[in-house]
Amino acid sequence: MTDVERPEDEQPNEPPEAAAESVPAEEPAAPPVAAAEPVAEEPAAPPVPAAEPFVAEEEEIEIVPRQRPEIPGADLVPDIVSDTDEFLDAEARAAAEAEAEAAAARAAQESDSDEVSKPIADAAIDLAAGARYTATGKRKTAVARVILKPGTGTYSINGKELDAVFPRDTLQRIIRQPLEAVGYESRMDVVARMHGGGVAAQAGALRHGISRALLEADPNLRGELKRRGFLTRDPRVKERKKAGLKKARKRPQFSKR
Repeated sequence: MTDVERPEDEQPNEPPEAAAESVPAEEPAAPPVAAAEPVAEEPAAPPVPAAEPFVAEEEEIEIVPRQRPEIPGADLVPDIVSDTDEFLDAEARAAAEAEAEAAAARAAQESDSDEVSKPIADAAIDLAAGARYTATGKRKTAVARVILKPGTGTYSINGKELDAVFPRDTLQRIIRQPLEAVGYESRMDVVARMHGGGVAAQAGALRHGISRALLEADPNLRGELKRRGFLTRDPRVKERKKAGLKKARKRPQFSKR
């Protein structure tokens, strides 16, 4: 037979041991507390005075400028040229230098012309009727045989007048310089025989010959004429052509093949 569930009232009672286990055991009583000992009272600390508010004093700070260390060349002005202005500056610099050189040359030429134009005061030349003073002048390959004689200041060169042989004014001025320096340009005539060289070389040779002829007339003129450069022969001569060259120094173009 199957067990039929019993109602709660009919359930069997629990054994007494189980009931005893379910009841909690009584806790042991706490030991008696001993009476507290009297504690001595500590003296009260003195009151702390209130701290005064901190006020920062304003100090005067002296500001000393910083001194940079000395750098060699720091006082020099840098000359910086940009790439775009490099060529322009070079052209301007070259133009300025050329202008300065031209001005210096003009000033030197003017000073020389002033000195040359001043006649020599102590020139003493005998202008007797039959006086003749001869000399030879040279420049490059030009040779001039000159005769000075009293006259009115005319020039006869190879039987021709001065303007016909030397049409340029600069060359005529060069030829007249020696007589103008001594102050006899209108008191002496010049007769010359010339050959060799070109027009400029012949003009230099004629001036050289006239200056030497003046020394024959008055040797005391040497210092003044030499200072002005009339007695110095121009040593510049065209260099001769060499064998195997096109000119004096020009070489044929080299070709490897």
